Amino acid sequence: MAAYLIADVDIKDAAVFEEYRRDVPATEERYGGKYLGRGGATKVLEGDWEPHRLVIIEFPDMTSLMGWYNSPEYARLIEIRKRCANTRIIALEGIATPTV
Repeated sequence: MAAYLIADVDIKDAAVFEEYRRDVPATEERYGGKYLGRGGATKVLEGDWEPHRLVIIEFPDMTSLMGWYNSPEYARLIEIRKRCANTRIIALEGIATPTV
């Protein structure tokens, strides 16, 4: 079943973040990742959440998501991201779809 990475990214240095933003998609594609949302407009419907730049990435399964997140190619980009942004990231397992 699909798995989703959800990130709330508070960018502190846009110039450095641009390198991360430019290079990260190729690393995700190797693990079957595809963007469902990437920095678009948000609207808080309830609560006191103040989202920054939200990103949602779908992976084929949790194994693929974690394989990407722990991969050597992404490790380099994590270090870049940590220098230029404060980020909250979760992994969410999707719902199994019944076969008919």
